[in-house]
Amino acid sequence: MTNVAVIGAQWGDEGKGKIVDWLSNRADVVVRFQGGHNAGHTLVIDGVEYKLSLLPSGIVRPGKLSVIGNGVVIDPAHLLTEIATLRDQGVLISPSNLLVSESASLILPIHQAVDAAREALRGAEKIGTTGRGIGPAYEDKVARRAVRFGDLASESVLTEKLDALVAYHNVWLGAAGHAMVDANKMRAELLAMRDELLLYVGQSWRCLADARSANRRVLFEGAQGVMLDIDHGTYPFVTSSNTVAGQAATGAGTGPTDIGFVLGITKAYTTRVGSGPFPTEDCGDDGDNMGLRGREFGTVTGRKRRCGWFDAVMVRQAGHVAGISGMALTKLDVLDGFKALKICIGYQIDGTDKVIDYFPSNAESQAACKPVYEEMPGWSEPTFGARSWADLPINAVNYIRRLEKLTKLPVTVLSTSPEREDTILVKDPFEG
Repeated sequence: MTNVAVIGAQWGDEGKGKIVDWLSNRADVVVRFQGGHNAGHTLVIDGVEYKLSLLPSGIVRPGKLSVIGNGVVIDPAHLLTEIATLRDQGVLISPSNLLVSESASLILPIHQAVDAAREALRGAEKIGTTGRGIGPAYEDKVARRAVRFGDLASESVLTEKLDALVAYHNVWLGAAGHAMVDANKMRAELLAMRDELLLYVGQSWRCLADARSANRRVLFEGAQGVMLDIDHGTYPFVTSSNTVAGQAATGAGTGPTDIGFVLGITKAYTTRVGSGPFPTEDCGDDGDNMGLRGREFGTVTGRKRRCGWFDAVMVRQAGHVAGISGMALTKLDVLDGFKALKICIGYQIDGTDKVIDYFPSNAESQAACKPVYEEMPGWSEPTFGARSWADLPINAVNYIRRLEKLTKLPVTVLSTSPEREDTILVKDPFEG
């Protein structure tokens, strides 16, 4: 058996939650390794929806250990709220099945204040963040002034770090004309929560070392997608962490050799939330139909997602950058009934005859990319709920095969509805 890392191969929202939940039945440990509560996963199990944003998707599976790694930034109040919400839905959560790395950095109210103030000052040039303080929290982590999960155990350390943090950020908030943040208030709020939070504190690296020694299978769960990676995405319209598979090792506390198979979750079309380039966006009826049929609204923010055609250039590039072993193709059923389907096979640079076969890294060139499409016939028969290749219309199979050829990535898992069991397994990632 091999360990598996699950990442998004587009701009996030590809359906990672369902696939991780489905795969977690084969795993012993499920680990979140980056991002924060800006990343929403919706699981549908026996008709019941579970909305997760910090907790690993494996938390809804009895008998599995869920780990929030050191690479995640954690809003402590949100974590407790999410735990309480899932418990109300009958999910059992305790220190026996949830561990939070003591090295994970905290998202605090001052980070949310800074995030909101910056977006307001950007005006029409805003990045389109969720406003949840993710970026400022990562900045403080890199600048070595973060409050970490394990710091909650010492009131003196907590006081010292909060005072320094507030002294740093309030200078800018005051100069920008925004309300400043009170360190004493933040400290009181954290102290009121800390006893419950510290129930879950631990060392993710040690947990994974023990799992390796016991030959337990580990599923690494990523958030967002490769094209939102801080280094490899559509900068500056990206998230504040690395979303590629290499981060699974760093953000969990293990070595890269512990990751055997990288599964890239990929929608059968493309979506994006917020600002930034999107060459294959369809602003007409087809895009609207994708959005309506795919219920394309953000789990975290409720924002409407922008929709468009499958971009084979982008996914192929994501495969190279992230070392993707195979695709999990999701939401194929959303395309049921389309008479014709478009696939982007290259980009024409606006105003020239030049066609390129890669997604450029600079913002000006990205904005100038116009998609070059090839068309394929659609299908009228439903794929919704299909559980075998024999249930799929021939044109749907042809579409899948064409995506495999263009992206150079085999489809190893196919999802045909939000339900857990409406899934076709081509190759078990845990078998390598």
